[in-house]
Amino acid sequence: MTNLDLAAGLLDAGAVRLSPKSPFTWASGLKAPIYCDNRQLLGFPDLRSAIAEALAERAAEKDPTLIAGTSTAGIPWASLVADRLKLPLAYVRPEPKKHGMGRQVEGPHADKHRVVLIEDLISTGGSSVKCVEALRHEDAEVLEVLALFSYGLPQADATFQAAQVPLRVLATFEELASKAQEKGQIDPADAASLAEWRTDTVAWSKRHE
Repeated sequence: MTNLDLAAGLLDAGAVRLSPKSPFTWASGLKAPIYCDNRQLLGFPDLRSAIAEALAERAAEKDPTLIAGTSTAGIPWASLVADRLKLPLAYVRPEPKKHGMGRQVEGPHADKHRVVLIEDLISTGGSSVKCVEALRHEDAEVLEVLALFSYGLPQADATFQAAQVPLRVLATFEELASKAQEKGQIDPADAASLAEWRTDTVAWSKRHE
């Protein structure tokens, strides 16, 4: 198994930023103590390669016949995994294209394939599950969603359970918070605030407006 400390890599690369005392504003308008942009990881060749190896090892355990990536952030990771496993590659939009063939799954048709879907980040899980449903609509068997990192929100757990699709991640929220505290990037009060946010993002946001 590839020796990968992705929690440390996320922090060192600046892909995840933690700021409980001066929260970020997400696109939804909610305040949050964390902001994640995993695209930053693509700029670090050694880390990028280690992540790709870890994803490929885990995907191979499911014996897939097709690797799919979510559009757009999952596509580079899915490409790296498919190349390592010598498997066909597809990518999936959350919604069908509005013109042309109107496809939602691009690349080879997914029917009868056993698919591992690669995602970069899980928040509520809604967009990932839309991609799962698109693959199932093409009569594919989705073995799992495999992601780099998840915020670990209760909404995501409920979403994946309702869709009856397994989720695995390379780095958990707990690992990230622990590593950040170990590195001195947050203190125990910050760690507690992060835990409170994850339990109820809306209530936390209202307290920090």
